[in-house]
Amino acid sequence: MKKNIIISIETFILLFFSFLFSGCLKDNCSHANRYTWLEPLYRTSAEVRANIKSNQPQKIENPGKIFIRGNYIFLNEINKGIHVIDNSRPSAPVNIAFINIPGNVDIAVKGNTLYADLYTDLVTLDISDPANVVKKNILDGVFPAVFFGGMFLRGDSGKIVYDWVRHDTTVYENCDASGWNYPGVAYLADASQAGNKSAAGIGGSTSRFALLNNYLYTVGENNLNAFNISNSNQPSFTNSVQVDWHVETIYPFQNKLFVGSNNGMFIYDVQSNPSLPSKIGEFTHARACDPVIADDKYAYITLHSGTECLGFNNQLDVVQLNNFTDASLVKTYNLTSPRGLSKDGNLLFICDGTDGVKVYNAADASNLKLITQIPGAETYDVIAYNKVAIVVSTDGLYQYDYSDVKNIHLISKISILK
Repeated sequence: MKKNIIISIETFILLFFSFLFSGCLKDNCSHANRYTWLEPLYRTSAEVRANIKSNQPQKIENPGKIFIRGNYIFLNEINKGIHVIDNSRPSAPVNIAFINIPGNVDIAVKGNTLYADLYTDLVTLDISDPANVVKKNILDGVFPAVFFGGMFLRGDSGKIVYDWVRHDTTVYENCDASGWNYPGVAYLADASQAGNKSAAGIGGSTSRFALLNNYLYTVGENNLNAFNISNSNQPSFTNSVQVDWHVETIYPFQNKLFVGSNNGMFIYDVQSNPSLPSKIGEFTHARACDPVIADDKYAYITLHSGTECLGFNNQLDVVQLNNFTDASLVKTYNLTSPRGLSKDGNLLFICDGTDGVKVYNAADASNLKLITQIPGAETYDVIAYNKVAIVVSTDGLYQYDYSDVKNIHLISKISILK
């Protein structure tokens, strides 16, 4: 028995070293890396701009910001353009057109004019006839270049990325290779309510565009920009002020702007000098993503965790405004993963991730009472107006009738293409 064991061990040692030296001599060590890479498709600036109009409706695939104006819903398709939805009958909304705007992320509507970003440019559209939108103006280079997957994407006089083609691939590399690089592509490893309603539409709480009187205000990574839109078809840039780092949202109320960032909420006054917003108050919080809405007494701030937010808090902060200059915390409510929110009277609607939409009685800000929870797919923005709540989720655009809060019910859904 001992002899057999000794022979087996010796055999194993010989085999081990033979493989070891064989590998060193042939140097054939390799490993597989799986990549999902996006190939950019280009058009000239002239081609892109000529196609900014009402085209045939498209399926909703990757929805973003939402804006309501009258009987129409304008829904951003991230980095591609805007869906135009006729909502004359909320029980049967009709997707009637698509406006092709590459690089579009944000929108705002005032009267018959829609403002949208095209990468670095500000586009002005006449939406008098939403089925036949007309481009009126493009203001070049007013937004910073977009950094995506190792590439700076700009809207300029040259070529513009108008779409991406997805490729899934496996690349075999030598063990000493520094990594796969495919030039010219982006690649990934491991595959509410607004002020001045009579003139402006209603945007969601995650918007980065806001309209007040004769000005359009936009926020970037660390700044607040003001555009004079007295001539609605010819906006002019007036000023930019530094706010904070990681700015995410902007919400208008009366003559105030509520700016949400990873670090807190900042209140700006635009009454005395609308072209140059001035900070009059702030409320700081733990690092987290931060949509915000407000009324004349309180601000409601949702904080949610996640890699992009660099935080760990999932909660609602109710903040007393104290004449807007000395904001103070009233109470914190723990939630699952809250994002967009909207308020109509004493009803507060909160998109709470996979928990769906939670509806609270907010008559007493220090004692919010849950009325009901609307289950469904993961939700991230909501606009509650005129007894209809429009909810954007990962699988569709929902509309709920809340005229009877004891019987909130679904009236329609537009599915998202998977």
